[in-house]
Amino acid sequence: MNREIIAVMHECASRSDNETITFPEVVRKLADAGVEWYHTDFYRAEHTYYMPSGESHVESMFALTEPVAQEFSDSGVDAAVRSIQRGKIKYKEFVRRIVAAGCNGYFVLITGRKAVYFGRKGEEHVELFPTAK
Repeated sequence: MNREIIAVMHECASRSDNETITFPEVVRKLADAGVEWYHTDFYRAEHTYYMPSGESHVESMFALTEPVAQEFSDSGVDAAVRSIQRGKIKYKEFVRRIVAAGCNGYFVLITGRKAVYFGRKGEEHVELFPTAK
């Protein structure tokens, strides 16, 4: 994988942690770099980015201060998604809320235009990307 693509992945991860980039901007930058999808793992505190070729790259994220809740709350994940979409919260608060709702990670399927949040027992919340206005 070339350095320019890795630099985009690093920028998206670090700016997410610093709360200086929005989810739509992350998706746009990664799509422009050719990234097909990525996985955020709260247990490992990392993002793994995947290219169509099968190549991948891992970036660290900020460390969580609370463990993933035992029980998955679809409504809790949904409420956090709605709050961040409306700009009422930023990324770290979003993560705090979905972890409290039992989400242990998520997949962002850039080419599939959806995010899938999942829990310890295989529960999932699927969020389709909003359509462009």
